[in-house]
Amino acid sequence: MVSDKPLDRVADFPAIPSGWAYLDTAATAQKPTPVVDAIDRAYRETYATVHRGVYQRSADMTLAYEAARRRVAQFIGAASDKEVVFVRGATEAINLVAQSWGLTHLKPGDRILLSTLEHHSNIVPWQLIRERTGLIIDVCPLTEDGRIDLDAVEAMLTPQHKLVALAHVSNVLGSVLDVKRAADLARAVGAKILIDGCQAVPRLPVDVQALGVDFYAFSGHKLYGPTGIGVLWARSEILDSMPPWQGGGSMIDKVTFEQTTYLPAPARFEAGTPHIVGVVGLHAAIDYVESIGLEAIHAHETALVAETRAALAGINSVRVFGPEDSAGIVSFAIEGVHPHDIGTILDESRVAIRAGHHCAQPLMAALGVDATARASFGVYNGPADVQALVEGIERVTRIFG
Repeated sequence: MVSDKPLDRVADFPAIPSGWAYLDTAATAQKPTPVVDAIDRAYRETYATVHRGVYQRSADMTLAYEAARRRVAQFIGAASDKEVVFVRGATEAINLVAQSWGLTHLKPGDRILLSTLEHHSNIVPWQLIRERTGLIIDVCPLTEDGRIDLDAVEAMLTPQHKLVALAHVSNVLGSVLDVKRAADLARAVGAKILIDGCQAVPRLPVDVQALGVDFYAFSGHKLYGPTGIGVLWARSEILDSMPPWQGGGSMIDKVTFEQTTYLPAPARFEAGTPHIVGVVGLHAAIDYVESIGLEAIHAHETALVAETRAALAGINSVRVFGPEDSAGIVSFAIEGVHPHDIGTILDESRVAIRAGHHCAQPLMAALGVDATARASFGVYNGPADVQALVEGIERVTRIFG
């Protein structure tokens, strides 16, 4: 059995009542009290606009906003906080890259490489610009245990490939990509590499410079922070080559009806009044996660995954997907039972999971299912949650015979 120690953080999360097993962290993480308090304090005590006001509170809020940018840069190993662009989430980050870098640098006949397990947010943006540029999208397969097949990536890549865009951790299978090798393979043919880090940053140490990537995107709400805030990191020289994709206040140098000039990155990509309090909350979330330690979080979640997979392996009608060492996520199916029915019955037992295609319909097709049930863990979960999940699944199998 997994020990409740060193992590037993459920008391930090006011929205998790006693006896409720919240196992949907891959969709969105619950928020710890330090994050809630930081958001509350920002709205109650220190709120003002940023980058514009000459009065003291606005100046103070601007300092807090930019301190959060520096905190993000340190968290992911960026060379400079000028490489950190605040966006609404990873979806907006990838769309920004597609619409700005993609439309500027891609031409008919260029190729990009995705994988079978990508989230729709790392598929659809590239399809949208394919319609405008004539680029070609290639898709690499998975290994038998559900990892991105980097041997296949190596065999597929050509000098015509300009971008490789892959998930660091699968939101369905929990499989972890060897990002450094993927980046080396992309660089060998002169391609850029974008990594969707949504499921990685809450549980794995990330150093974008050491990984050798060009773009890295993640959302705050999966990192125990607020919704509506996320990060696009890109190398400074790449950001400098990208035009703005939205126009408005904050991103301009000078506007006339004849011509507008723009501020340098990252301001050029942050049009309009930003999600000020979201940025403050993200800062608090990073502080919270690092106070625990990403290595400790990953070890804790890995142990919970191992216990869950071992228990489910003993139920004949249950099929478990993904590798044995999946990062914090266990997807499964029960023979003859729709995942939505699984989710509904588990909810009656106060166990919250995700059921559906998880915004990864091409992966569902590759797995030969329409949907899966998914349990995903966080710092607030422990052995009691695994036990509740397994007992709930056993109840499902009894109900459906």
